[in-house]
Formats: sequence, C-alpha cells, structure tokens
Amino acid sequence: MAHHGNTPAAWTGVTIILIGFVVGGIGLVVANMLLFWVGVALLPVGAIVGKVMQLLGLGAETAGH
Repeated sequence: MAHHGNTPAAWTGVTIILIGFVVGGIGLVVANMLLFWVGVALLPVGAIVGKVMQLLGLGAETAGH
C-alpha cells in the first residue's frame, strides 16, 4: 500500500524543513544573516530527524517487508 508520505517521520521531517525555509526567508527579508543561517541549519536537521524516525519504525515500510 502506498503511503504517499503520510507517516509521522515524513510529516515531522517536512515540517522542520519548512520551518527552516520560512526562518531563512525571513532572515533574508529583514537582512539578518544570523537568522538566515539558523534557517539553513534547520534543513539537514529536518532530514536527519525524519530518517531517524523512519529507522525507529515511524516511517513507511520498505517494499521488501
């Protein structure tokens, strides 16, 4: 069955990455480079959190299972 990303791991990872893009965008608009880099730093954090949650069983099962 196709989950189409409807798993806790996917939602959490995408939410963190989206927050990173919003924070980085706000940092660019207000010319605050520290805020911009905080947003950039959130992008790999979201990917790592999503992958860890997937490995903990909160993601979609692979095709082999």
